[in-house]
Amino acid sequence: MIKPEYDLRPVKNPTLKKIYRTIYFANTKAGKIFDITLLVLIIISTGLVMLETVPSLDIKYHKAFFIIEFLITILFTIEYFLRIFSIKDKREYILSPFGIIDFLSIIPFYLSLFFPVLHYFVIIRMLRMLRIFRIFNLADYMHDGRYIVSALKNSSRKIYIFLLFIAVFIILMGSIMYVVEEGKNGFESIPQSIYWATVTITTVGYGDVSPSTPLGKFLSIIIMLAGYSIIAVPTGIMTSEFRHSMNKRHCSQCDANNEEDANFCKNCGKKF
Repeated sequence: MIKPEYDLRPVKNPTLKKIYRTIYFANTKAGKIFDITLLVLIIISTGLVMLETVPSLDIKYHKAFFIIEFLITILFTIEYFLRIFSIKDKREYILSPFGIIDFLSIIPFYLSLFFPVLHYFVIIRMLRMLRIFRIFNLADYMHDGRYIVSALKNSSRKIYIFLLFIAVFIILMGSIMYVVEEGKNGFESIPQSIYWATVTITTVGYGDVSPSTPLGKFLSIIIMLAGYSIIAVPTGIMTSEFRHSMNKRHCSQCDANNEEDANFCKNCGKKF
């Protein structure tokens, strides 16, 4: 049976108990229909926000967009309060990650009635697509993400040191380019020169600022070649840590990582 996102208990009211089963569980036909309908509405709502940014479409269909968005928001609002009223521990849902996302997905529309500029924050609703893992029973695959999380955690110090070195290198090269180019050709200030160094070392290369002196072009070549390390070094660090994490034995009982040849978990003593 597919479990809900949280360890919640339904209220005793029979009607609200049925609503609880439909909203928080996807193992029933009604629950599956409800969740898929919810995802469709999220996609439609997000698409409307995108279409409203197209001037020609917004002028022609603004009223229709608003009506559809209004109806969808009302449905999301009803769903949000049903989630609260159908459980005993209401605080657990309200302060949970999904509860906060659900709240943030409806409040921008109401605020936009008074502050129109906030309307585009409705795009936050796209975060609700995370429920797809529960709807299609993909939650078990999320556990495999522990290898990635472990690799990121173990390699974080090395990556931080590398990024610090890159930051110092960018500031240094930007300052040198400001002197070499004598404040011309787009290098009017050190911050502007640092911007150029950042764009160059990341291999983006907008081309809005470029050196004209021979020394400046030579330094540009150095920065361009150094840019490849931005991809190579962190990737190498992450790959090494990822392989190391994969070779460890993972305890299903306490979630601890053990050495590959371990017979018992070093944390809880469970036998492998």
